[in-house]
Amino acid sequence: MLSMPKVELDARDRAILDALQEDARLSFAALARRVGMSPPAVAERVRRLEAEGVIRGYGVRLDLEALGYPVTALVAVAATPERYPRVWAYAEATPEVRECYFVTGEASFVLRVVARSIDDLRRIIEDLGAFGSTRTSVALRPPLIKTRFPLAERPGGS
Repeated sequence: MLSMPKVELDARDRAILDALQEDARLSFAALARRVGMSPPAVAERVRRLEAEGVIRGYGVRLDLEALGYPVTALVAVAATPERYPRVWAYAEATPEVRECYFVTGEASFVLRVVARSIDDLRRIIEDLGAFGSTRTSVALRPPLIKTRFPLAERPGGS
C-alpha cells in the first residue's frame, strides 16, 4: 500500500529543506539568497514547515568515538508484550542507547547503543537481558548515518 505525503511540498519548500539539511545554521538572509526568495518569505515558509512537523528540530552531530565511546552495537531484544513499556523506558533513560526501534520479527526491539568499552557494552546487554533474550552485533566500523534526504529527486514530487 502506498502512503501519500502528509504535507505537500513545492519546489521552493524542497529547496529550503535541501539547503537547511546542508547547513542548518544559515540565517534567513543567507537561506533566501541561496533559494532565490526574500528573507521574510523564507522565514514564513520555515516557520510553516516547523509548525507542520516537517522540520522537527536542529542539532549538532557529535563524533561519539572522539568523545570516548568507540564501541557501537545493535542489540535485539525479544521481550514479552507486558515488558514493552519497560524496554522503552530503559531506552529513554539510558544515554548510551542512541536509537530504539519497535520492530516485527523474532525481536521486539532493536537498539543502537554506544559504549566506552566492551565491559560497558556487557553491562548494557545484561540490563536489557532483564526484559527478555538479547542478540548483539558489534559494529566493526563507524555507522553510515545519512543526514540529508534528497527531496528534489523524490519520485512523484511536484
